[in-house]
Amino acid sequence: MNLFQPERGYRYNSDTLLLYDFIASFTPKGEILDVGCGCGILGLLLKRDFPSIQMHLLDIQEQNCVIAKANAEANNTSIKSFTCNNFLQTKFEHKFDMIVSNPPFYHKGGVKNTNDALFLSRHSSALPFEAFAQKTTKTLSNRGYFCFCYDAKQIDTLMASLLGNGLNVEDICFVHPKEDKEASLVLIRARKNSKTLCKIHPPLFIYTGDNFTPRVKAIFEQSRTQSVTWTT
Repeated sequence: MNLFQPERGYRYNSDTLLLYDFIASFTPKGEILDVGCGCGILGLLLKRDFPSIQMHLLDIQEQNCVIAKANAEANNTSIKSFTCNNFLQTKFEHKFDMIVSNPPFYHKGGVKNTNDALFLSRHSSALPFEAFAQKTTKTLSNRGYFCFCYDAKQIDTLMASLLGNGLNVEDICFVHPKEDKEASLVLIRARKNSKTLCKIHPPLFIYTGDNFTPRVKAIFEQSRTQSVTWTT
């Protein structure tokens, strides 16, 4: 899948591909909303692999929406709707079976980026998680799923916000740069109005030495993505 990306600004990285693989392992179904879709990579990959789903893409940045539409057309992928708006302020005509997202999660102690587009894509203040979880609950159908990735160091805040908004974590996987390094990313699948006990998946390691682990190589090969510079 060839994907247009801006020459400057936020460009997708391995986090999204790991999230794609995590979500795909659960065989997603129904109406799905990708919040903060960027160039559309997550939603387009899921739609490619699961053609029966109805995929909706949303992003707050106009350029991202334009690029996501162009990527859908270039890859002959049918997207149910594109919304260019702030998720927290958007009114939806119906509820979704699943919401997926690689949201901005750099915390308030991190360095803010002076580039507005990068700031919106990276810094958690652009989409505070407590507000994100609250809006997600209202936007999901009963027992709908919320699948996302986030900074592993903020797991306490995530769990509190999810549980406080009726979203029970059913699956969790920690991602480590290497076996001897602490987790840097967490992949979570939560469900609205669920009482299922949490399944803690085996940790995912990115590198062994200077090379990608076989598992990560397999994820990259399955995604089959290639970047193309977006020019206007």
